[in-house]
Amino acid sequence: MERKFEALIFVWLIFLLHPLWLALGNMEGDALHSLRSNLIDPNNVLQSWDPTLVNPCTWFHVTCNNDNSVIRVDLGNAALSGQLVPQLGLLKNLQYLELYSNNISGPIPGDLGNLTSLVSLDLYLNSFSGPIPASLGKLSKLRFLRLNNNSLSGPIPMPLTNISSLQVLDLSNNRLSGVVPDNGSFSMFTPISFANNLDLCGPVTGHPCPGSPPFSPPPPFVPPTPISSPGGNGATGAIAGGVAAGAALLFAAPALAFACWRRRKPQEFFFDVPAEEDPEVHLGQLKRFSLRELQVATDSFSNKNILGRGGFGKVYKGRLADGSLVAVKRLKEERTPGGELQFQTEVEMISMAVHRNLLRLRGFCMTPTERLLVYPYMANGSVASCLRERPPSQPPLDWPTRKRIALGSARGLSYLHDHCDPKIIHRDVKAANILLDEDFEAVVGDFGLAKLMDYKDTHVTTAVRGTIGHIAPEYLSTGKSSEKTDVFGYGIMLLELITGQRAFDLARLANDDDVMLLDWVKGLLKEKKLEMLVDPDLQNKYVEAEVEQLIQVALLCTQGSPMERPKMSEVVRMLEGDGLAERWDEWQKVEVLRQEVELAPHPNSDWIVDSTENLHAVELSGPR
Repeated sequence: MERKFEALIFVWLIFLLHPLWLALGNMEGDALHSLRSNLIDPNNVLQSWDPTLVNPCTWFHVTCNNDNSVIRVDLGNAALSGQLVPQLGLLKNLQYLELYSNNISGPIPGDLGNLTSLVSLDLYLNSFSGPIPASLGKLSKLRFLRLNNNSLSGPIPMPLTNISSLQVLDLSNNRLSGVVPDNGSFSMFTPISFANNLDLCGPVTGHPCPGSPPFSPPPPFVPPTPISSPGGNGATGAIAGGVAAGAALLFAAPALAFACWRRRKPQEFFFDVPAEEDPEVHLGQLKRFSLRELQVATDSFSNKNILGRGGFGKVYKGRLADGSLVAVKRLKEERTPGGELQFQTEVEMISMAVHRNLLRLRGFCMTPTERLLVYPYMANGSVASCLRERPPSQPPLDWPTRKRIALGSARGLSYLHDHCDPKIIHRDVKAANILLDEDFEAVVGDFGLAKLMDYKDTHVTTAVRGTIGHIAPEYLSTGKSSEKTDVFGYGIMLLELITGQRAFDLARLANDDDVMLLDWVKGLLKEKKLEMLVDPDLQNKYVEAEVEQLIQVALLCTQGSPMERPKMSEVVRMLEGDGLAERWDEWQKVEVLRQEVELAPHPNSDWIVDSTENLHAVELSGPR
C-alpha cells in the first residue's frame, strides 16, 4: 500500500512539473523564434527553427545543456540582417551569444543585461548603432566582450568596469566618444581595445580630453651633483677621483672578464636581466613572467618536465607559485636586431585571438636572449596522444567525443581565418596540435606561432613549416600558404580521428599499403571497405552514416586544388548538418567527369599514331 502511494505521488509530481518543463522550453523557443522573425535570412540558415517543437534543442546553431536549456546560440558569419529583439533576455542560461560578421543593425537591446550566465558576447562586424547598454555591467560572469567594427556611439558605460571577470575587450572601430575609463577591469586593457574611435580621449588613448591638462612626460634624469668638502682643494679632488676610478676598475674587471667569456662560449643557462622588468612593456591582460619565476616552476627546465618538442621549440610542464599548472614553450628562433618589438607586437595580436576552441595565451617572458610563452596546462594532452599513446588504463576516445573534437577544432580554425585582423594562418594543423581540456573539448594549439598574415594578402611566401602527410601540395611545391592549406591539414586530421592512424606511417608498407593516410583511405573507399577505415579502438560503437559524413568532409577538404576546398566557416556549417549533401553531390559529379577524362583515351590519339606514320612533313605541319 505504501509503495502504491509513493508511486502515485511520483506520477502526480511528473504531471505537475511537466508543464513547467514545457513552459521553459517554449519560452526559450518563443524568444528565439521572435529573433528569427525579426531577421532577414537569405541563405535559410534558420530554416530548422520550427516553433511547433517542444524546445529548440534540435535546431541547428543552438546548443542546450542536459536540462534542455539553451546555453549557446552560434549564428556568426551567416549573412543575416535585421535587428535583435528584447526577448533574448529570457534565455537565462545562455553562456555564448555569437552573432558576429553579419549585417544586423539597430540598437543592442538593454535586456541582454539579464543574461547573467553569459560568458561571451560577440556582436562584432555588424551595423549596430546607438549606445552600449549600461545594463551589460550586470553580466558578472562575462569574460569576452567584442563589439568592435560597428557604428556604436556615445560614452563607454562606467558599469562595464565592474565586470571583474572580463578578460578580453574590443570596442575598436566604432563612433564612441568621451573618456575611456581606466579603473576596475579596464585598468589592464591597452589602446588596441579602443582604437579608431575618433572622439575617445584619456590616458589610455594618448589623446587628452578637452579642458584637461596635456599629458606631461616624466622629468628628465638629472645626475646628483658631487658634494665637496669645505676644506677640499683641486689636488684632493683629483686624488679622490683617482682612488674611486681605481676601485671601480677593480670591481668591474671580473664582470668584464665574465662578459667576454660568455660571448665566446654559447650556453644553455638562463639569466635574469634588468631589462626584463622594463615597465614600458604592457601587453593588455597578459602576465609578464620573470625568467626566475618560470625557472622555479619548471625545476630549472628539467628534461623530466618536457611535454613535447616541435619545430618551434620545447614545451615544459610547470607549476606556478599559486599552485596552477602551466605549459611553458621555450621558443627556438634566431635573435635579430629589433626582434623585441616584433615579438611584443605579435604576442599582443595573438592574445586578442580568444575563442573557446583556441589555446589561450596566459603570459610571456622576454629577455635579450630568450622568448617564452606560458599557456594553461591541458591535462588530457593532444588528440594524437589520446589516439595512439594512451596508457592501457585510459579508455579510448568514443565516437561522440570525436565528433565534438571535429566540430570544436573547425570552429577554432574558422575564428583564426575569419575573425582575426590580420588573419592567422596556422600552417601545421594536425592531431598533435589539437589539445583537449578537462571536458575533452578541442582546443587548437600552436596557432600563435604561425606567421600573422595581413588581410590584404592572398598568400604569404615563407619557409615551409609543417608535418609530412599534413602539408597541402601547393604549399609544399610553392611555399605559398593560405587559409586553404589549413583546410587541407584539417581534412587529414579528420582522417586521423576516424582511423586512429598517423598521417604518414612507413609501417603501412609491411602490408603493401600507402604510407600516406589520405592515399590509404582513398584506396579502401574504392574497394568499398569502409569498416576497415574505422579505428578498431571504437569496437564498432559508432554510427556508420556519421562516419561517412565525416569522411565526405575530409575528402572535400583535401582536394588537390585549393580553390575547390571549402572555407573553414563552410566546414563548420557542414559539420552542423547544413549543406554537406549538396556539396558532396556536386563534388561527386565533377569527380566522375574528371575520372572519365583521365581514363578515356584521347579521341584522336590512335588516329594520330596510325595515320601519321607515312605522312610527309609538309602534311603534318598543315597549310602554310
